[in-house]
Amino acid sequence: MTSPFSRPALVCNSQSGSHDDAVLAELAETCRSHGAPLVAVFALPDDAIPDAAELTRQGIDLLIVWTGDGTINAAATKIAGWDGAILPLPGGTLNLLSKKLHGDRPAPAILSDAMQGDCRRTAIPTIRSDAAEAYITIVAGPATRWAEVRETMRQDGLIEASRAAPEALDAMANAPGVAVSGHDAAYPAIILTPTASGIRADGILTEGTADVLRHGLAWLGGDFRDGPSEAIASGETIILESTAPISLEYDGELGETASPARFDLGTSAVDFIATA
Repeated sequence: MTSPFSRPALVCNSQSGSHDDAVLAELAETCRSHGAPLVAVFALPDDAIPDAAELTRQGIDLLIVWTGDGTINAAATKIAGWDGAILPLPGGTLNLLSKKLHGDRPAPAILSDAMQGDCRRTAIPTIRSDAAEAYITIVAGPATRWAEVRETMRQDGLIEASRAAPEALDAMANAPGVAVSGHDAAYPAIILTPTASGIRADGILTEGTADVLRHGLAWLGGDFRDGPSEAIASGETIILESTAPISLEYDGELGETASPARFDLGTSAVDFIATA
């Protein structure tokens, strides 16, 4: 079968804890075996993520991004308007976008399906604000401190993470919460998810010590959305409010914004490849 792609390129992070040279070789061989060897490998941090002009100059028609969610976000943002397509592969901690587009499958299997045409090309819904665009999810509120604990555990180990955990627990329990405009309840965190019909806002629940611990474990051990939560609202625009600056996690990258903060439903300016 002829591949729908003839000039693929790969973005990876050679210093990521999940990087594996054997998997990299398998990805390269998958492309070669389908008659489309890799045109280029952009290995972070030594190489930069290519922009649309560079991809066009090299005639690249598929950008394979084998990294974490934050780097996939950065790549998609940098190549906005490019006429090729981006294929996210699981190469990070949570791999939420890859799971959304492909299911929970290994990178070589996803790439093989894409290279043989068992896939679809589509723009995806996003969340846009004045500061950034999210392709997967935005978490807003003091509970995002758990993201810092998770990163500490990934880089420095469980002992260092255990020292940072009490501050995250305190922030979740006592720091000013965040609310959706027009709704009275404030939450330690609100999760915003882009869907085809609008932005879905869910508030995480911490009605007791058990809920707080469940959320901490969800953040540390996998998908933070696995903790207890409730639906708040859905719409093309969501406005969040707090009595303090609002801590944010955009697709795994931390930030902060003033209150109130407006979030609008958008559409990605580059196409994605989905195999699920």
